[in-house]
Amino acid sequence: QIQLVESGGGLVQAGGSLRLSCAASGRIFSINDMGWYRQAPGKQRELVATITNGGTTNYADDVKGRFTISRDNAKKMVYLQMNSLKPEDTAVYYCNAEVVPRAYHTSRPFWGQGTQITVSS
Repeated sequence: QIQLVESGGGLVQAGGSLRLSCAASGRIFSINDMGWYRQAPGKQRELVATITNGGTTNYADDVKGRFTISRDNAKKMVYLQMNSLKPEDTAVYYCNAEVVPRAYHTSRPFWGQGTQITVSS
């Protein structure tokens, strides 16, 4: 069974930093794109950042210059370094991975359980 497990959430003051980690486990042949999404109360889930298996990154406009996504392909992990946090960054953050479970199979999206980030003003 393929699982994504996030860690690193918590409470931080505005201007502070946090680092999220997400580990993929299970029967995995390879992983294509990995990413972070977030969902604030009363809002839809939105993209934060993505990274291809070659290292190409993409960021939402409101996190550019503050957040950095990275990954370790050998460890099947993705990270999100969040600096200069703002109260509007408060949300549940979800890890996402496009996983190829077996050779010659198409990838499928998997999600972590989510981790709460609360930024106090």
